[in-house]
Amino acid sequence: MVYANNYIMKKIIFTAVLLVSCLSLKIADAQVSIGVGLNIGNQPDWGPVGYQNAGYYYIPDVGAYYDVNAHEYIYFENNVWVHRGYLPPRYRNYDLYGGYKVVINDRDPWLRDNDYRVRYAQYRGRHDQQLIRDSRDARYRNHWRDVRQNNRARELNNRARNENQRARNENQRNRYQNQREQNLNRRARNENQRARRQNQRDQRERNKDHQ
Repeated sequence: MVYANNYIMKKIIFTAVLLVSCLSLKIADAQVSIGVGLNIGNQPDWGPVGYQNAGYYYIPDVGAYYDVNAHEYIYFENNVWVHRGYLPPRYRNYDLYGGYKVVINDRDPWLRDNDYRVRYAQYRGRHDQQLIRDSRDARYRNHWRDVRQNNRARELNNRARNENQRARNENQRNRYQNQREQNLNRRARNENQRARRQNQRDQRERNKDHQ
């Protein structure tokens, strides 16, 4: 009887331990999945699809890095690596939606820029990457939209429109000026023609007087 009770107790304890272990594994798996999946919401709409976790983007066309979680660009400027909310001025018109991005999950990848620049040189000029913006995957439904980049793009577009308007106004002023000069030249030619005809009449009159 005592042996049977001990056997039953051991079986109950074993079953309890097994259940607790399985539950712990499921919780751990769920935490890992959640931890990895959280980064999807930080990825911008111009980022590439297919990555649950993206720490950095390397942009071969620009030679710069993008911190997905901090939403900052990292590039070499004045002999130091700087973190900015925008690309360097010489790339202000660069199309982030069209350029290729390489996902890098190493820590501080710009410190090994020489390696990455050589390794991913083949992706320069490529424009065949599927973007989060164009994805129908439900996971990207609430992705991060780069408001600062969009605002800067709008600012650059407005600046370009203003420059174009100024250029059109300048061209119009030049046309008016050219038209005015043409009119003045035409008047001057007419005055010269009238003066020549008058001189011819005066010459004929003088010739008659001499006869």
